[in-house]
Amino acid sequence: MTHEELYQLNPDLTPEVMKKIDEVIEKNIHRPGCLIPVLTECQEILGYIPKELQEYLSEKLNIPGSAIYGVISFYSFFSMVPQGRHIIKVCEGTACYAQGSNRIREFICNEYGIEPGGITEDRRFSLQVVRCLGACGLAPVMMVDNDTYGKISIDDVKQILERYK
Repeated sequence: MTHEELYQLNPDLTPEVMKKIDEVIEKNIHRPGCLIPVLTECQEILGYIPKELQEYLSEKLNIPGSAIYGVISFYSFFSMVPQGRHIIKVCEGTACYAQGSNRIREFICNEYGIEPGGITEDRRFSLQVVRCLGACGLAPVMMVDNDTYGKISIDDVKQILERYK
């Protein structure tokens, strides 16, 4: 599949992106066990690994598409859908929910036009609702990327998210 064909199938796969991906493939193709490093670098470039890219990698690396899909779907750090530049995780475990984390989630959904599992139009944020972040004593808890925020209120949320451009 050519770069132009890929671009027509998925506009995120621009010629510039594909040039970087080809460099990743060339750098790794002769290394045993190259699949996970290639997938990791591809996701760093694009932010996710769409079906079209999986097929391209299958062809270029001579690895069955089912094997590539299996690795991507097994490891939670790989994504097959676009991700925002910043990942918001709102805990809705028992302790957080009891302290109002559902209202925090609803505020984020309304304020930023995003649904759980979705991405903002500008790709600034992805929103995930999780069952536990392991900080029950700080309920309600929200994470943005690797930063944890506890005992937050709705008033805190907008101020926190404004830090992430």
